[in-house]
Amino acid sequence: MKLQELDEYFRTMLKISDFSSDPSQNGVQVENSRKEVNKIAFAVDACAETISRAAKENADMLFVHHGLFWGHEQVLTGIHYNRIGELITNDIALYACHIPLDANDPNGNNYGLAARLGLKNLKPFGIWRNMVIGVMGEFEKPVSIDQAAKAMFPNGEKPVAVLPFGKKQIETCAVISGGAGEDVYQAKEAGADLYITGEIEHELYHPILEMGINVIAGGHYQTETVGVSLVAKKVQAELGLETVFIDVPTGM
Repeated sequence: MKLQELDEYFRTMLKISDFSSDPSQNGVQVENSRKEVNKIAFAVDACAETISRAAKENADMLFVHHGLFWGHEQVLTGIHYNRIGELITNDIALYACHIPLDANDPNGNNYGLAARLGLKNLKPFGIWRNMVIGVMGEFEKPVSIDQAAKAMFPNGEKPVAVLPFGKKQIETCAVISGGAGEDVYQAKEAGADLYITGEIEHELYHPILEMGINVIAGGHYQTETVGVSLVAKKVQAELGLETVFIDVPTGM
């Protein structure tokens, strides 16, 4: 499949044009000269290791959540030069999709986590830069915070932090992956018993305790492996392209 055709596919499927306030330059960030894209490597971050491993996999494209260009020109020096140079040397295209991949229903980070949790009666939740990026729903039956944490990661990964400061029997849950700790205030206002995100800053500990809400910080990286994995499965099923997931966990 040609790079331009893939770009159109991703833009349509992920509704990239609906998220113009995203600081990420979503879409093709680095082109390549290959006539066809036959194999796509998927990863959370564009970094030296994911680029190197994509090259070893002989991938034609690296699709990431966190790309290399963020709303402004950046000179090609230091590690930025090294990363771009490695892509060009190995003739690998780089594709980035940030907030659209968080928000997508059903193939994004947040709706993907909601599906793992078995949430019902889903509705959009959480506004950032005038974009709705998260989801809120109800458990089929009340769960404990430990049960919710286990459901998030079926492969046995552990959350970075669990703050059991709310109801013991949790009925409602709001989800925004990644670095959305501040949105716990929106979750409380929306009536969520549990707020799930990637990371929680130290200064939020006492407000969370005093508001009486449960919080799971699943890890910025771990909560954002969900979307790239779902998109990889969709690409393989719908387009018949070979895909590989490059796992480079940060523990954060």
